[in-house]
Amino acid sequence: MKLVERHFIAKNHPLWSEIDQKAFLSKNLFNLANYHYRQHFFQHHQKLNFNQLYHRLSQTPDYKALPTKVSKQIIRRLDSAWISYFQAVKIGQKHPENFLGQPKIPGYKQKTKGRNILPYPHSAISKKALKTGICHLSMSEIKIPTSQKEIIEARIVPKSSCYVIEIVYEKAEETTHHQEIAGIDLGVNNLMAVTTNQTGVRPLLIKGRPLKAINTFYNKQRSCLQSQLKIKENQNQSQRLKKLTHKRNCRVENYLHTASRRVIDWCQQYQIGILVIGHNAAWKQSINLGKRNNQQFLNIPHYRLIEMLTYKAQLKGIKVVISR
Repeated sequence: MKLVERHFIAKNHPLWSEIDQKAFLSKNLFNLANYHYRQHFFQHHQKLNFNQLYHRLSQTPDYKALPTKVSKQIIRRLDSAWISYFQAVKIGQKHPENFLGQPKIPGYKQKTKGRNILPYPHSAISKKALKTGICHLSMSEIKIPTSQKEIIEARIVPKSSCYVIEIVYEKAEETTHHQEIAGIDLGVNNLMAVTTNQTGVRPLLIKGRPLKAINTFYNKQRSCLQSQLKIKENQNQSQRLKKLTHKRNCRVENYLHTASRRVIDWCQQYQIGILVIGHNAAWKQSINLGKRNNQQFLNIPHYRLIEMLTYKAQLKGIKVVISR
């Protein structure tokens, strides 16, 4: 299974300037490639072939501004986005109920403030440095300490107030022959209620109040900052607001990791082999719990929690079943 080791790069980090410059160059290449895709789409109503695009861009200054292997990955990612668009249109024509709106073609990044991901494949990472515990990215001074000896790829992902360097690596899944079953019910006050078919085992309750407290504090602070921005500068966004949102997201992510780890440890303790998670695809669009409860329910990323439970369970050899 592929896992990710993450390193956060804030504005006061020594690597910020170089990373920000490269993310800007990545944005330039993304927009140039997307221009060719869009123009071909408007003229012919079909996707431009990747090889045709590559030959158009490979000798341009924007393509050469970054390592060749990185530039190729940037346009490959964009190509995948266009493939996904055409697949979504095709599925939407047959099953419109699966979509909340009409699929849209990939748009441009903002010209001055826009930044784009920097994907470094395995071949663009120094093998010599990796043996000493350093992830050194090709044609750069970006060196990040890591505990991984084998890396699939590294990605530099722009966020609202920082960059995240993601080091992707492989970890083997365990096997288990246990047949005991546990079920998880997701909620708000109780984030998770976990029970099993074994007699004499007390259910596990994971409180949702810490998440509610995080969201309540965030909503109040955001409302206050936005009202100040509208009065003073007539705008809706600022660096302080971005930092507040990033901090909230990190706190939520940390709590979900802690909660999901506790559930998987509980499953191992009682030799659970199958984990059933209740989930409805469009429950947040149709639910009506009242204004306050609706807001709390929508602000809890249940799908992200399901993803965490799934990969952590699979690593321990526990089969996961998503049930409606």
